[in-house]
Amino acid sequence: MFSYRHAFHAGNHADVLKHITLLATMRHLMQKEAGITLIDTHSGAGLYRLDGDYSQKGAEAEDGLFKLLAALEKLDSIPEPIEDYLEQISSFNPNGQARIYPGSPFLMQRLMRHESRDRLRLFELHPTDSKSLMSNIAQLDAGRSITVSREDGFEALKKLLPPPASATGSKRAMVLIDPSYEIKSDYSKVASVIQDYLKRFSTGTYLVWYPIIPRPEAHELPRRLRTLSNQAQKPWLNATLAIGRGPGDEGGLVASGMFVINPPFTLKDQIRKALDVVGPALARGTGKSWQVESS
Repeated sequence: MFSYRHAFHAGNHADVLKHITLLATMRHLMQKEAGITLIDTHSGAGLYRLDGDYSQKGAEAEDGLFKLLAALEKLDSIPEPIEDYLEQISSFNPNGQARIYPGSPFLMQRLMRHESRDRLRLFELHPTDSKSLMSNIAQLDAGRSITVSREDGFEALKKLLPPPASATGSKRAMVLIDPSYEIKSDYSKVASVIQDYLKRFSTGTYLVWYPIIPRPEAHELPRRLRTLSNQAQKPWLNATLAIGRGPGDEGGLVASGMFVINPPFTLKDQIRKALDVVGPALARGTGKSWQVESS
């Protein structure tokens, strides 16, 4: 159950898609003055060393962040979502070299407003990663605006929806759901909890990351999410990125998706422009593709 460690995969192509989408979504939501509750159900350790043993073992950032950085050097202009993504990473690397990779918790923390308006709720069940996450967050001295819990994020979230009223009296929430899917039942679990969450708080913005692999349950998940969104009469967006396989490539994840329920109306155009740059930059062989669908 605890064999997955995101440190092996930090900065890979899936992180690029996930974090560009996350930041673009948050930027829009933060345009409103009203406070918001931000939730990450599977937070990981929060920060990762790209020059550490875990990251070096798989070297997945080489086909993700680092490959993107190299490709962008040849471009005259960069789409705003990509620029924002790179600026956030740069803020953790003042020497100019990308050695520290901020996971979703720290990207969310970077954009949240700390005047008692926004709250960040982080959940991680892995014993080692949850301890690292608590230690990393403790360095921020964020007070009660950020909490870390060693709990099953799927179950813990039920206690937070609908979210408590913020200091401004509003009830708003953005939820990132990105389990490891190392357990086969995670696929059905994601669909089940989304159905429940939409009943508890239908106006929340839900972002679901998922791997695209040759398994029936993996193919079925985005279809189920689409059906649940339509049944709840909620708009949705599905962005996918497949980098393909080159000659001699071994096994490993080469494609993933981000399914967003109640997405900002600006998100489709932003992610499409971003993928038009990210896709060609990271593509490495047969099977490469990228697209954005929406309701």
